[in-house]
Amino acid sequence: MTLNIGTTVPDFTLKNSDLEDVTLADQRGQNVVLLFFPLAFTGTCTEELCHMRDSISKINDLNSNILAISVDSPFTLKKYKEENALNFPLLSDFNKEVSQAYGAFYKEFVLGLKGVSKRAVFLLDKNGMLQYSEVLENAGDLPNFESLEKALSNLN
Repeated sequence: MTLNIGTTVPDFTLKNSDLEDVTLADQRGQNVVLLFFPLAFTGTCTEELCHMRDSISKINDLNSNILAISVDSPFTLKKYKEENALNFPLLSDFNKEVSQAYGAFYKEFVLGLKGVSKRAVFLLDKNGMLQYSEVLENAGDLPNFESLEKALSNLN
């Protein structure tokens, strides 16, 4: 499935690393950067999420929040968030429904693992409309952070 720019994205409710429900629709009124990442505690994912951690003030200044999503359990995400001092919610798509709905899903991943989120970035405006997307086929690649920042700046 491919999501088109200018369309409303699928709503969802997922558990965060504190076992609380987070619903996308509750984020309306703020821009949202949705980050899908394959697996906690892996090199490229840690590099990506730490980059976003270090950019949070710039992102918040642009009236935007970050929600990061993987198929890891909330318990794994809690430990990962603590160890990397991540300053935004990590959401568990353990049942793999949201990753599939957003077209950010590997049926087959490395090491024979099945059902893992692709590395992807979706930027939603204050009304929940998709304004930017990047879905990477190679899990070893990082998103284009400059393009994301430009798209964020254009929303404000």
